[in-house]
Amino acid sequence: MSTSQRSADRESLILRALWMLVFFFVWQLAEVVLLVVVVAQLVLQAVNGKANTSLQELGDSLSQYVAQIGRFGTFNTDRKPWPMSDWPRPQPADRGEAPPVQPAPSEQEPQP
Repeated sequence: MSTSQRSADRESLILRALWMLVFFFVWQLAEVVLLVVVVAQLVLQAVNGKANTSLQELGDSLSQYVAQIGRFGTFNTDRKPWPMSDWPRPQPADRGEAPPVQPAPSEQEPQP
């Protein structure tokens, strides 16, 4: 590897480290906002008997955003999270019953 390539790689790594530091602080803020959404949903569920759809969507997209920060920070992707890319779209709520789990087939032990 040439000296200029190493220098460019080092500068790229330093720039990425700076972005990771910025996203670390964004992560901390997002965790607080997510906690507020969770508590608000809990209170609304207790008072109204149902969750708020807008808060569900915000919570889902915010949790996806935090996951994007984690993927960028752990070098699983080079794609920077919002505002360098699109804000994650909320997925539909998954509140249905889970399909039943089938028991594993029992294996007969060999007789001595």
